[in-house]
Amino acid sequence: MRALKNIIQPHAELKKVLFKMRKAKPKKRVILPDPVFNDQKVSKFVNHLMYDGKKNTSYEIFYNALDIVKAKMSNEEKSALEIWKQALDNITPQVEVKSRRIGGATFQVPTEIRPDRKESISMKNLILFARKRGGKTMADKLAAEIMDAFNNQGGAFKRKEDMHRMAEANRAFAHFRF
Repeated sequence: MRALKNIIQPHAELKKVLFKMRKAKPKKRVILPDPVFNDQKVSKFVNHLMYDGKKNTSYEIFYNALDIVKAKMSNEEKSALEIWKQALDNITPQVEVKSRRIGGATFQVPTEIRPDRKESISMKNLILFARKRGGKTMADKLAAEIMDAFNNQGGAFKRKEDMHRMAEANRAFAHFRF
C-alpha cells in the first residue's frame, strides 16, 4: 500500500506544477509619437512601412506621400493627415473569418476584430497594395493608394469589402464562435 502511495503522490505534485505553467502576457510596448504631427498612429504606420530598420527613410516616404496628397487634393478642406486617417478608417475591416475545425469539418467562422488588430490590418493592407501599385517612387504609390482609400476604391478597400462579404456569406456558422 505504501508503494502505491509513493507512485500516486509525485503525480499529484507534477499535476499542480503543470497547471500553473502559463505564459505571462507580454507587456504592450509604448510607441513614441512621430516628430512632425506628434501622433502615435503615424509612428505605428511608419513602423509597418519600414524595411531593415531604416526608420528615417520610412518617415521620408510617408511625409513625401502626404505632401503629394496635399498637392493633388487641394480642393478638400481637410489636411493631408486627416485625409490619411479617413482613408485608414475607410479600409478598416470590422469582421473577419477564422477557420474552426468541428467534427471533421472546417468552417469559416465570422468573428469581430479587436480594435488594435483592426488598426494593424488596415495599415498593413494600405502598405501592401501601395507596394503592388505601378508608380515611380514608393511615396507616389503610397499617395495614390491613400487617395483611392479616401475615395472608397483601390486594392485595400476591395480587400476590406471581400473580408466583409466572406463573413456575411458564412454568417450561418457564427454560433461556432470561439
